[in-house]
Amino acid sequence: MGTEESKKRPLVFAYYVTGHGFGHATRVVEVARNLILAGHDVHVVTGAPDFVFTSEIQSPRLFLRKVLLDCGAVQADALTVDRLASLEKYSETAVVPRASILATEVLWLKSIKADFVVSDVVPVACRAAADAGIPSVCITNFSWDFIYAEYVMAAGNHHRSIVWQIAEDYSHCEFLIRLPGYCPMPAFRDIIDVPLVVRRLHKYRKEVRKELGIGEDVKVVILNFGGQPAGWKLKEEYLPTGWLCLVCGASESQQLPPNFIKLAKNAYTPDIMAASDCMLGKIGYGTVSEALAYRLPFVFVRRDYFNEEPFLRNMLEYYQGGVEMIRRDLLTGHWRPYLERAMTLNPCYEGGTNGGEVAARILQDTAYGKNYTLDKLSGPRRLRDAIVLGYQLQRVPGRDLCIPDWYANAESELGLRTGSPTAVTAENNSLTDSYPQDFEILHGDFLGLSDTLSFLKSLAGLDALVDSPTKTGKHSIRERKAAAGLFNWEEDIFVARAPGRLDVMGGIADYSGSLVLQMPIREACHVAVQKIHPSKQRLWKHALARQQARGQGPTPVLQIVSSAVPEGKGVSSSASVEVASMSAIAAAHGLNISPRELALLCQKVENHVVGAPCGVMDQMTSACGEANKLLAMVCQPAEVLGLVDIPGHIRVWGIDSGIRHSVGGADYGSVRIGAFMGREIVKSIASTLLSESRLANGSSPDESEEGGVELLEAEASLDYLCNLSPHRYEAMYAKMLPESILGESFVEKYTDHRDPVTTIDKTRNYGVRAAARHPIYENFRVKAFKALLTSATSDDQLNALGELLYQCHYSYGDCGLGSDGTNRLVQLVQEMQHSKASKSGEGTLYGAKITGGGSGGTVCVIGRNSLKSSEQILEIQRRYKAATGYLPILFEGSSPGAGKFGYLRIRRRSPPKQN
Repeated sequence: MGTEESKKRPLVFAYYVTGHGFGHATRVVEVARNLILAGHDVHVVTGAPDFVFTSEIQSPRLFLRKVLLDCGAVQADALTVDRLASLEKYSETAVVPRASILATEVLWLKSIKADFVVSDVVPVACRAAADAGIPSVCITNFSWDFIYAEYVMAAGNHHRSIVWQIAEDYSHCEFLIRLPGYCPMPAFRDIIDVPLVVRRLHKYRKEVRKELGIGEDVKVVILNFGGQPAGWKLKEEYLPTGWLCLVCGASESQQLPPNFIKLAKNAYTPDIMAASDCMLGKIGYGTVSEALAYRLPFVFVRRDYFNEEPFLRNMLEYYQGGVEMIRRDLLTGHWRPYLERAMTLNPCYEGGTNGGEVAARILQDTAYGKNYTLDKLSGPRRLRDAIVLGYQLQRVPGRDLCIPDWYANAESELGLRTGSPTAVTAENNSLTDSYPQDFEILHGDFLGLSDTLSFLKSLAGLDALVDSPTKTGKHSIRERKAAAGLFNWEEDIFVARAPGRLDVMGGIADYSGSLVLQMPIREACHVAVQKIHPSKQRLWKHALARQQARGQGPTPVLQIVSSAVPEGKGVSSSASVEVASMSAIAAAHGLNISPRELALLCQKVENHVVGAPCGVMDQMTSACGEANKLLAMVCQPAEVLGLVDIPGHIRVWGIDSGIRHSVGGADYGSVRIGAFMGREIVKSIASTLLSESRLANGSSPDESEEGGVELLEAEASLDYLCNLSPHRYEAMYAKMLPESILGESFVEKYTDHRDPVTTIDKTRNYGVRAAARHPIYENFRVKAFKALLTSATSDDQLNALGELLYQCHYSYGDCGLGSDGTNRLVQLVQEMQHSKASKSGEGTLYGAKITGGGSGGTVCVIGRNSLKSSEQILEIQRRYKAATGYLPILFEGSSPGAGKFGYLRIRRRSPPKQN
């Protein structure tokens, strides 16, 4: 470090390392190594194994002290952070014993005569240094106040004080030495940026390969998860021919196929990485920094609620070094396309990798008295700013301006690959560009949604359709050519997006006024609109000519070429088309229609144009929903109560039965008619009872009977069946409702069922009792479900949520809206739930129900958010296919509704001029 500094006395550094993971210990190694090379003593306070340090530093100036003063993020499994457990563990580790920790650390720092304290993100170390009168500095790319702020908002406000305590601890630092790939860190006001901290290589690629017996013609992937998913079995067919996989962290008992090689526990990972062709693992500072430094393509799998990840991912993808693998494909061994894609990458990081040396120099200089900060603020001022910025950070749960929109809207469990018809394009999108290069966005934000990017690319490729081979007739050829010139690329185009929905609770009770809980799914419909006169549109001319050839008049024509929301699956493909179309048309004409009003208009289209007697929940969810939240709405007619967070430990899936569903089908309509008939019969019974009560007691009943009269009055004018409570239904009306009634008999006695979108067939028998009972009890079940979502995390909570789903499913069946396929799927969930494997360990799946209009379509499943649940869902898919021959589409994840998306106003970029 230079001759002048070497003449000064050796320093004693106390270096605190977080218990979050190996990545922190490995970067501390490099900084500590350079401090020791400069002649200083370094006392490392860590929970990491000794070999992480001693394998790289063999010096008597290195001292290791095994103490853990924070816990980091507690992981439910290898790829999922448990937010509530993280907060509770931190409280147990660092908050409850805080006084004794501070007293112990102050004494220890004085005992070693520490000159300087360095913290790799351990908050209490900064406060202990201040109490001991010793300066301190943090070296990190994230801080726990940022990470835990989102956990507090999502998992428990009673832990809010943790965030402020951490910010206060950090405020005692002299400054922050900030590493690349950093998060917002509001507690630090003085910042010095340094290059990547990367461990040096000990051996060259050829030397490592020779020791492992691997030839240069073999492709090698290093599997680096820092601990693998429990019970995960690696299979030979996971790797393409000619590939080998080097496995880090494998247990001694784990048996590996011949094309997988188990590495020693103390294997020096940087050398192995440099000898490999790509890496498969999870994102962390250590893996990302070293992958970039060694220009190693990195196939990564997302971690749920690992809030440091989006910033590291941004850096990785900026330097063209990353490929995201969908978790489902990791588990099922669908590795080939990702490995092949990784081989086409050319990582281009050109920045420095000597961050350890630079940071060590800054630490030494600061300890010797050099002032690196230009505008040093007082401690109270820094603390006040930290609290203000921390509060701003928490205004929107889990979000900050620096977090990429595409990441915030991406899904956390199994990623983009859903098994739906869009799976191939979604997979390709995840491996390609992340910004629409063909269009200039003049208004709006595509929010980084991969399906929107895909739509824009297909839009840009319209003019290539004319060159596509086709076997269709002459009319279709002309229309394909017309489609190639569909848009005037010199004028604005308006694009809207609306997702389908998964009916979590509520279903067919919406038309009876129930509370419903609906989640917008990832799959969505996109619509592009441009205002143009019909006379200038060739596609319109061809459609008109075809109509005239058939003897038809000039009627409007809408032809849907494709939609990403599969039809007939019970996930509201029609609502997504309606909402997206109306949103785009409104945007093109400058109409400002609120999401709620737009949904109501779309319902009118469905009811009065299409002729399907659906409720409004589908359109409301598609228009008003938000990603990863349940839209809570009382359908009287459409009162949005708000958005309900899905707790982090809970996940919902949709599994398609393969049986086509339609709300326009006779079964759905007859059940709806039966429910409305039931309401009219209840009103009639209540009116009769009310008259009898008044006759018996005179015109003014006594006080004890007044409440009963008021109830009868309300029930005699019942507007929505769901306003009748289950106990009143059972006490007063259940036995008086007929099991079924002939349409003609009902009309003779009650005149009309007063449903504006259905018509009674006088020759048909309608089930009344079950159709009326379902929405009354469903409304109660939905309210209970909503309340349970906010209750304490426990198996009892999950079991109760699942039981409510099962009850709903069998109530559908009582109404005649079940199907063999959906019943089979629910039965498979039950078998999985009650299997010996689930009983012996922690349960994962808890309940399932048919959704939407019933009679087929999709089943909603609820379970624990874990890898085991993902594996069980895949097993259900396999068993269903084995029994029926049909592989179900899996609906996983969520995306924003049309209101949140808004609209895009785009224009085609001009092609570059030819020289």
